[in-house]
Amino acid sequence: MTKPIVFFDIDGTILNHDKVIPESTKQAITELQNKDIHVAIATGRAPFMFKDIREELNINSFVSLNGQYAEFEGEAIHTHALHPEQLHLFSKKAKELDIPLIYLNNETMKASTDAHPHIKEAMSSIKMFHPEVEHDFYNGRDIYQVLLFCEEQKESSLTEGFEQFNFIRWHEYSSDVLPVGGSKANGIQQMVNHLGFNMENVFAFGDGLNDLEMIEKVGTGIAMGNAVEPLKKLANHVTTNVDEDGILNGLKWAGLL
Repeated sequence: MTKPIVFFDIDGTILNHDKVIPESTKQAITELQNKDIHVAIATGRAPFMFKDIREELNINSFVSLNGQYAEFEGEAIHTHALHPEQLHLFSKKAKELDIPLIYLNNETMKASTDAHPHIKEAMSSIKMFHPEVEHDFYNGRDIYQVLLFCEEQKESSLTEGFEQFNFIRWHEYSSDVLPVGGSKANGIQQMVNHLGFNMENVFAFGDGLNDLEMIEKVGTGIAMGNAVEPLKKLANHVTTNVDEDGILNGLKWAGLL
């Protein structure tokens, strides 16, 4: 039997609501590694946004940017960029509507405008900063994800007509912009294919809307106790909250610890 691999979301899963890793989570992940079970991260964050977490937990494999960029043991194994011409048109429309954007690749991020309150509030919720401005950062580069910043009721004025993009809201003032077909689930599938593993031996933990496809696709999907209701309904199991030993209890339920 192929040995298992376990994917963990970051915000609300590895990190609690104070953006701290609970001690029980650190211990559980160390125990998995000691048992020679593959451990990986699956997150909406870009790689440079969770380098400290990877170092603290000694995790070197990840699916990032909601599945658009993946590495296994330091080697890039999958990339999926936004369509450049569509992104140009999207950026132009966002500027006309005065909706700020952040462009992300695997190395850095740049904003389309400076000192915007929506950017500041949404990014501070994940303990990140307002990026430097570079209006045309997307020109000549692979962009794996864009963040748009506006209230939900205003979003459709920008997103209508861009069928090559998917939009997933993660904050009162922000949504992720992804290529159609791009998801954590797809990134995980690419890593599983690379390793020659079977999806039935894949476990995943998550809590948010961007975890829906992942939890549904893997062999065993585990929702945190603090997860959104649609995710809990899809999951094979709902563990306790992130601050109530959620990862440790979920791994015990799955028979991995």
